[in-house]
Amino acid sequence: MADRLHGYRILILESREEAQFSRLLAERGADVMQCPMFAIHDAPDPAPVEAWIRRFIERPFDDLVLTTGEGLRRLVKVARRIGVGQDLVAVVGKARKFVRGPKPGRALREIGLEAQHTTEKPTSEGIIELLARVDLKGHRVGLQLYPDKDHSALTGTIMAMGAEVEAVLPYVYDPQAADTNIVAAIEEMARERVDAIALTSSGQVRRLFEVAQAHGCEARLREGLAHTPIASVGPVVSDELKSHGLNADIMPGADAFFMKPLISAMAASLTRSAPRAAARSG
Repeated sequence: MADRLHGYRILILESREEAQFSRLLAERGADVMQCPMFAIHDAPDPAPVEAWIRRFIERPFDDLVLTTGEGLRRLVKVARRIGVGQDLVAVVGKARKFVRGPKPGRALREIGLEAQHTTEKPTSEGIIELLARVDLKGHRVGLQLYPDKDHSALTGTIMAMGAEVEAVLPYVYDPQAADTNIVAAIEEMARERVDAIALTSSGQVRRLFEVAQAHGCEARLREGLAHTPIASVGPVVSDELKSHGLNADIMPGADAFFMKPLISAMAASLTRSAPRAAARSG
């Protein structure tokens, strides 16, 4: 059972947790083709991030909203660099923690902590729905943001509930750095050299089409996706696919929208037929 994906070439677009996803697939025997959607860098100006960490330590927040695992890891890295790593972990531990889906929860467990509240949907709207159920009046709320997203609805909701918001953006994306690899991955699918594409965020779908349109190869992308099984981690990704006229071929069962169930679903689906990519990649 451990090597049920042996011989199958799986394209992954994960950027924030690429190493973990690749390892889990490799453990099943898959030939993993990695194509991150963008490069991730620390915030170009570290001063606001450092100041946010120091404010958190000196005057701890009542609540902490974590939107990505990458964000928490970057904050901890900065805190350790400036010599306050243990202090940051201590105040994070005392705050009431809200996380946007499972990935920030995993990052918390890496530093020995657990979230009190996890969204049902890994979206900003899911965070808003979750916070609407609790009392934030008079609270100071630490909010970790992520790039390329308008967070005004989220911050506005928190403020409207009578809370003070302290936001931080600990990293940035460099999308252009990955364009060449994305175009190459599109061509591999079009040449039927990929047995499945695994999608773990709606942003990956949008980015695929943005790059394809920018480089004049959207028709080639659609050709590749037409005969490459599309594995979606959950309904948010599947809804984004539908907005582009596509449907997911593989998806985990209800309430199991994580990497491991996605891999199991791929193994169950793909192994009904022989791998084809290896025969075409020579």
